[in-house]
Amino acid sequence: MSPVALATPTVEELRSAIAGEVIAPDHDAYDEARLVWNGMIDRRPALIVRCSSADDVIAALATAREHDLLVSVRCGGHSTPGYSSCDDGIVIDLRGMNAVEVDPGAQTARVGGGATWGELDAATQEHGLAVTGGRVSDTGVGGLALGSGSGWLERAYGVTCESLLSAEVVTADGSTVTASAQENPELFWGLRGGGGNFGVVTEFEFALHPVGPIIAAGMLLYPRAQARAVIANYRDFIATAPEQVGGGVALLTAPPEEFVPEEVRGQPAVGIVYCHVGSPEEGMASAEPLRGFGSPIVDMIQPMPYAIVQQMLDAGSPRGVREYFKIDTLSELSDAAIDTVVTQAEQLPAPFGQLILGPLGGALARTDRESMALSIDDGTWTYFCLSMWMDPSQDEANTAWTRGFHEAMRPYTVGTAMPNFIEPDEGLARLRASYGEQKYSRLQALKRRWDPDNMFRLNQNIAPAGT
Repeated sequence: MSPVALATPTVEELRSAIAGEVIAPDHDAYDEARLVWNGMIDRRPALIVRCSSADDVIAALATAREHDLLVSVRCGGHSTPGYSSCDDGIVIDLRGMNAVEVDPGAQTARVGGGATWGELDAATQEHGLAVTGGRVSDTGVGGLALGSGSGWLERAYGVTCESLLSAEVVTADGSTVTASAQENPELFWGLRGGGGNFGVVTEFEFALHPVGPIIAAGMLLYPRAQARAVIANYRDFIATAPEQVGGGVALLTAPPEEFVPEEVRGQPAVGIVYCHVGSPEEGMASAEPLRGFGSPIVDMIQPMPYAIVQQMLDAGSPRGVREYFKIDTLSELSDAAIDTVVTQAEQLPAPFGQLILGPLGGALARTDRESMALSIDDGTWTYFCLSMWMDPSQDEANTAWTRGFHEAMRPYTVGTAMPNFIEPDEGLARLRASYGEQKYSRLQALKRRWDPDNMFRLNQNIAPAGT
């Protein structure tokens, strides 16, 4: 199906108005430019506007308003539901706005709205600093910071938006405003967990924290037959581990990498990701109860650059992979819950799929929940059911399995998740429940103030109050 074609004068007028690039369907780069990370998403926008400044964003939004076009905002393009693209609308692509400026004395960073976590980590690690960030390095900073904030450092430093100090925002009417605790504080509150509902964030300012550049981290890999014992041991280990320890345990397929024995590659396995924020010596000592358990096939826990830790899952999340997910918070990781996870994993249809159990607690338990829109649950674990595959003929089998896992885990979950972790087919009720009625009503009022016509609706959408 061909996208809506805008009149040539409209396209040329926008091209002359911006310093960035306007890609229409007749452009040689169009088919490449419209691709996003999830291979299930195949959308054809009327225009892709590669912005280089906030002024470019303002011009793109003006064109969208004038022609009543749908708007999607893209940074890393990792939105699994495909919110970073659209049919027949305008994609505001921020990737050209990826500058990162670090002030090591103040321990802060100013980050362009199009930066990825790999770019942010590279800049901050030059000074032994970091902020809780994504677990795949080409994930966009903006999407994760606004609607999730989960990462390996969350037990030590909380979710990403706890470290957000200010944001430059282009709003639906084309205004540019600053949101912080001092300026537009209610908007600042909403940006910290309300997703992309209130405008296009063209620059973030984050507080940074001491991390690395060398930390004790890595992976342990075990045969799948040891899964129940390995998960239970990890659960017991993390219950008394210092909050400087982050990571998770996953049921996955052993990757075809040189560090994995050849006879195990491509076989079901159970893995532990370990990350310690502190001196490498302390980190290695803290890891001993894990390394000494069972019979690991691979033990790669060692002193390594934090930037490498942030890239450990990249190979398992290639661009173009097809993905569907379900994520929820567990009230506790009981033996019965572990049994259910392991049993369900045996039916996983695709080798790329992963079942990850992430521990909460630490700094997360001390989060000032009233200071941000994001809700942090009282649960002790989160599960990430990530079904990933390459063959389109496997779409139905993988989505059905993922939904089945979600149903099987209901007895152990609290039924809520961060906004970015809610699929569109879960409906508005789960989004409201995840915020809670008080916060959701406050977000609706904020939406009415800053985006009354719901221009920014390609997201986990919050409708303006009164609509």
